[in-house]
Amino acid sequence: MKAHAYAVVSEGRPLEPYVIERRDPRPFDVAIDVLYCGICHSDVHQARGEWNNSTYPMVPGHEILGRVTRVGERVTRHRVGDLVGVGCMVDSCRECSPCRDHHEQFCEKDCAWTYNGTEMDRTTPTYGGYSTHVVVNEAFVLRVPESLDPAGAAPLLCAGITTFSPLRQWGCKPGDRVAVVGLGGLGHMAVKLAAAMGAEVTMLSTSESKAKDAARLGAKAFALTRDEATFTKLAKSFDLIVDTVSAPHAYDDYLRLLRPYGVMAIVGVPPTATPVSAGSLIMGNRRLVGSLIGGVAETQEMLDFCGEKGIVADVEVIAASKINEAYERMGRSDVRYRFVIDASTLRS
Repeated sequence: MKAHAYAVVSEGRPLEPYVIERRDPRPFDVAIDVLYCGICHSDVHQARGEWNNSTYPMVPGHEILGRVTRVGERVTRHRVGDLVGVGCMVDSCRECSPCRDHHEQFCEKDCAWTYNGTEMDRTTPTYGGYSTHVVVNEAFVLRVPESLDPAGAAPLLCAGITTFSPLRQWGCKPGDRVAVVGLGGLGHMAVKLAAAMGAEVTMLSTSESKAKDAARLGAKAFALTRDEATFTKLAKSFDLIVDTVSAPHAYDDYLRLLRPYGVMAIVGVPPTATPVSAGSLIMGNRRLVGSLIGGVAETQEMLDFCGEKGIVADVEVIAASKINEAYERMGRSDVRYRFVIDASTLRS
């Protein structure tokens, strides 16, 4: 099957219209007409070759939302017409210990990423959601609550699970004091989700202009991190910190904001290594952890939770012809808070 797409044909080129081949559904496959696909910062990094792992031609996109149009004869989880999503993975070995524990993202044979990778045969390239349709094994297709706005739901497949996973893993609950560092595509989801879990959320930001938005999203307090007094005033205040910032910053400063046994979860990826003092961890038994998306089961739990609470991302829907412009605007933080491609515009 031919699909219209936007691709980076070679390193250094902008994204441009492209046609790719999608396989006909196999017995356990689901064919999906893409309605919307979110634009993640990792799309920009990989499209531009900034992580030194890019292969071309590349069709980015792993925040995919659409409707089922065909199913293989052995599919039991999905039916034609279902609203579904596909996130960062499209397959794994399903046999190793992480896969059996529902952590497919850590598959010992390496999972099949949705784009800029290969299927588990290690030869067939994967192409992402900047396309009119995808074909994915049913085990990696998620049910999306019909109550959610589909454009706003698309970023849940990456930004949503990336921030939901550490909140769930570290037991965010009513009454917890949670700080979110950085108010962008990830940060705004972290605020919404933590507030919906009953936590008292504080936004930590370098920009005072974000205070009003943080309150609208559910934060009870705002603190300016360019003010050194903030780190004295809020010392030993938080049970959990979710750090979404990808720019260099001092982890030690934020670790000292944790209560004893508190956790700071890193989901942003700064471009250079960040020094950490042993004392920042030892004095209070604080923990500094990383978190990478979630497995299929946890991603489904996140979607169900968002359906129950009515949570979607704040999005700006764009035509495919505006993708390169969106990439440039993302570099200037000129988006509130996620660009989403209207896949119908790919057909024109």
